[in-house]
Amino acid sequence: MMLQRGILVVMASTLLLQSSLGFLRPSTALPAVRAGTASLRLSNSRRFLAMVGTETKGAADTEEFRIFFKKDGNTISPWHDIPLKADPQTFNFITEIPKFTKAKMEVATKEELNPISQDMKKGKLRFYHGPIFWNYGLLPQTWEDPNHTHPELKVQGDNDPVDVVEIGSTVLSMGAVTPVKPLGVLAMIDDGELDWKIIAIAASDPMAGELNDIADVEAKLPGVVSGIREWFRWYKTPDGKPVNEFGFGEKALAKADALKVIDETHGAWKSLMSGQTDAGKLWKKA
Repeated sequence: MMLQRGILVVMASTLLLQSSLGFLRPSTALPAVRAGTASLRLSNSRRFLAMVGTETKGAADTEEFRIFFKKDGNTISPWHDIPLKADPQTFNFITEIPKFTKAKMEVATKEELNPISQDMKKGKLRFYHGPIFWNYGLLPQTWEDPNHTHPELKVQGDNDPVDVVEIGSTVLSMGAVTPVKPLGVLAMIDDGELDWKIIAIAASDPMAGELNDIADVEAKLPGVVSGIREWFRWYKTPDGKPVNEFGFGEKALAKADALKVIDETHGAWKSLMSGQTDAGKLWKKA
């Protein structure tokens, strides 16, 4: 019964979100930093990113597929080498899964230099049962520490970088590094682990100037926050998994809370890199 319900929910969500979230239609991909954008000053981070490119190896939808990140001819880690902040107001977002796609891609945290690859389970490539309706990825230089118990939720981190759901109008390319404005955060609990979902928008998006906190998203883009929550609540159920839960009364917390999550997980990443926290099987530079 749970399996059938999950499949129906995924299908219904697809139809509902495609019709109600018209502003999320695909559009021509824009560069992460637009020429002539006067509102964001060029920073050291931007200059660094201007020299970063990607290299693809292997064919899509195969075990061998990888996207490596390159700078000055050398391979770098998107997780550890790309700066967290783009400038004082925005953060660098790395797209793992472009919106309207189904392949479950991720930065391989246990693989040398952390390329993007397709997640596997029981020897098979993973795909969502329906498309995701937002750009999905991570914030570099963050880490949800599995050794740390959240004081209110009483669960530990999921041992991954912090996830981001980017709600803008552009379909971002896999591996794109894009400055984003955090707007809020959902505290998802997946199989007993805390898995924060930062809700953000690309700083270059036409609506970025109108959205400054989660209340603006609720008011100006009704259905987006609930759509994100329900998509992530149900997406595993077609595989026979239970629904995911959400802390704090299932509410999306405000921008200030999102910034606190980012700051805390950046601190956890620093402890990981310094050796204060055991890395386990995670790859990090010597």
